[in-house]
Amino acid sequence: MTALPPITVSTLDRERLYALLEKHQGDQEVVDHLYDELDRAHFLEPDAMPEDVVRLNSRARFLQEDSGKTHELVLCLPSEVGGGEDRLSVLSPVGAALLGLSVGATIEWPSKGKTLHLKLTGVS
Repeated sequence: MTALPPITVSTLDRERLYALLEKHQGDQEVVDHLYDELDRAHFLEPDAMPEDVVRLNSRARFLQEDSGKTHELVLCLPSEVGGGEDRLSVLSPVGAALLGLSVGATIEWPSKGKTLHLKLTGVS
């Protein structure tokens, strides 16, 4: 696994995510990795967040490098996934991997014995 790219998370997202993780009963692998990500993140106030960083409720465009497929999805809390087909839970392996990335960053993310290779190509 290569070195992890730097990530930036808003203080608002940090508080929402810690509250979510404390109550979550699902995929422990994703929860553990998301805790690790929050431990290494750089935190900024919401109004100081760069526009090119993935945060909750932002639309992320990314490439799954192994398949060559590009996706564009809105990163959200699990309770908001039902809001449309373009929703991606932050507690999914891809959602957790994208949190805090800036455009152009790539990440290798372990998931169920495999490694996801993702490249963030846009945020809106």
